[in-house]
This record gives sequence, structure tokens and C-alpha cells, in this order.
Amino acid sequence: MATEDDSGGRLARWSRLKMAASKAEVPPPISLPAEPVEAQPPPGYAEVELLTPASDFARFMGGDVDGGVQRAALKKLFFSDPHFNLMDGLDTYIDDYNKPDPLPLAMLRQLHQSQVLGLFEHETEKSVAIDQAPEPASLPDDDDHPDLRLQQDDDAGRPGADEGAGP
Repeated sequence: MATEDDSGGRLARWSRLKMAASKAEVPPPISLPAEPVEAQPPPGYAEVELLTPASDFARFMGGDVDGGVQRAALKKLFFSDPHFNLMDGLDTYIDDYNKPDPLPLAMLRQLHQSQVLGLFEHETEKSVAIDQAPEPASLPDDDDHPDLRLQQDDDAGRPGADEGAGP
């Protein structure tokens, strides 16, 4: 059951409809009589101070508004409205990950990489040297050791002790 519209195929019908639509005139938009609107100067920093969260911020986002005024208006919006000050659950990611978390020395000594690089060989050499060192001579137990006694003429704590000394 072919009709006249289908005789040329789908592409022919589409082409015919497309050409008919392009020839049709588009009616002009309906314009309602409106009062002429005076051009307002772009808002400044003084108007930013008067903003509240319920204010219309669209006026501050126009292309003729200075970038600093736009940023000040957005800052006023975001810091004054508690809706924007809520944490969103991604506060896990607010940490400063530029500072590395140091490994404890006990864990670092156990790492295979530390052993391969020899990071703690100097400590093992010292401990071996200390274990093999002979026992130091024991000091006498009494408090009368010559290194521990104060000298008889020690004037360190007396004020004016340096005044009598001459060259």
C-alpha cells in the first residue's frame, strides 16, 4: 500500500518536508509593550556589603561587573549562607598529603630495602664493636674520686671573684 508520500522513498519525503519548513516564514516574536528600562551601572563593593543569602546574586555575575566584585559577592554568598558551610562527607581528603607520614624506626629496620641499602649497617657495626670491646676499668664506688671533688679555691659561685684578678 504505497501512498504518494512514500513513492520517492523516505529520504525524498524528508527532503521535501525540510525544504517546505525552510520556506515557511517564522512569525516575529510577540512583543508586549514594555516600559524602557534604564541601564544600571554595574554593582560595586558597596552593594556587596548589603547582600544577604536571600539576595539576587545574578546582577553581580554579569559580564560588565569587575572580577573582584564578582569574587567578593560569591565569597559573601558562600561564607554567609550556612547551607554552603556544611561538610560533605569528603572531609577525609582535606588533610595535607604533602607531608609524609614517617615510618617508625623499628618498622624501617625490618624492611628488606633498608637491609639492601645498608641504612642501618653503622648501627649494627657499633653494636658489634660495643659487644666485643673490653669492659672498662671500674671506678671506685666511693664519692672521693679525684675527678668528682671540687677544688679548694673554686670561686665560680661567688660574686665579685673576677674583680681581684689582675693581668
